Amino acid sequence: MIVSCGEALIDFLPVKDMSGRDSYLPKVGGSLYNVALTVGRLGIPTGFLGGISTDFFGEMLAAELERSQVSLKYAGRSARPTTLAFVSLLHDEPQYAFFDENSAGRLHDPAEHTPIGSEVEALHFGSFALATEPFASRLERLMEQNRGKRVICYDPNVRPTLISDRSVFEARVKRFAHSADIVKISGADLDWLHPGEAPETIAASWLAGGAGLVVVTRGGAGVTAYTRSGSVLSPVIPIKIADTVGAGDSFTGGMLAHLSEKGLLKIDRLRQIGHDDLKDALDFANRVAAITCSRPGADPPWRKELQG
Repeated sequence: MIVSCGEALIDFLPVKDMSGRDSYLPKVGGSLYNVALTVGRLGIPTGFLGGISTDFFGEMLAAELERSQVSLKYAGRSARPTTLAFVSLLHDEPQYAFFDENSAGRLHDPAEHTPIGSEVEALHFGSFALATEPFASRLERLMEQNRGKRVICYDPNVRPTLISDRSVFEARVKRFAHSADIVKISGADLDWLHPGEAPETIAASWLAGGAGLVVVTRGGAGVTAYTRSGSVLSPVIPIKIADTVGAGDSFTGGMLAHLSEKGLLKIDRLRQIGHDDLKDALDFANRVAAITCSRPGADPPWRKELQG
């Protein structure tokens, strides 16, 4: 089982109503939530670890997880409110405004719920949840407790509007990157974290610090994965884009699902992965992300949509 550890929230996407006025449409979302949906829809055993409200937004979130075959074994339900995010699509990358005070997700404590079981082969961390306390510190403890026991995957998925102390956040990114077996990061996030530095330079420093594999997504420029033995490039798949909300999360979910299906989601195998196996995983993940980009919102594909 692959378990995504982080936030579940409601994205309010900009739309036009029937009279042509600006409006917002609520959609289930959250980076780690989207990864869990992707893995589940691709038919790989998966779970979500995080706080989900019992309010009507929380019921929407839980229902879609269950419909997508995602286990709620490691989730915690509470009466605290659901986190809300309003999305702007006026820039190259989606921009977000978050409302998260005293939410079910932000105050969730994994230590109060089911401990990670032997059936879990990988834990995925990142994004919004690692920028807000106390959940961020609780997730860091969970990562340290599981390091070396199962695959750790990490995607910073930077949300600058939530970062109150940049130096603290950057230090946490470095610790997580050095601890992870897989680091997946967008080119935009690399530019924010390390302006002016080449991706290969940053990847080399993370690999030297302990990371097993660094995967950099660059939008239309494709994806490059860096290992200690070299790099692998996977081009994007041309497609008519509706929007890019959830594209990176779908890529991550697709990559993890493919690695699991091929028996490669093991610490030792990942750290010795061959060029062809890595290229296959990246190409598959790009197919998954392309389908997500072809429709509005974070709506990852089901396995049957990738057949043929």
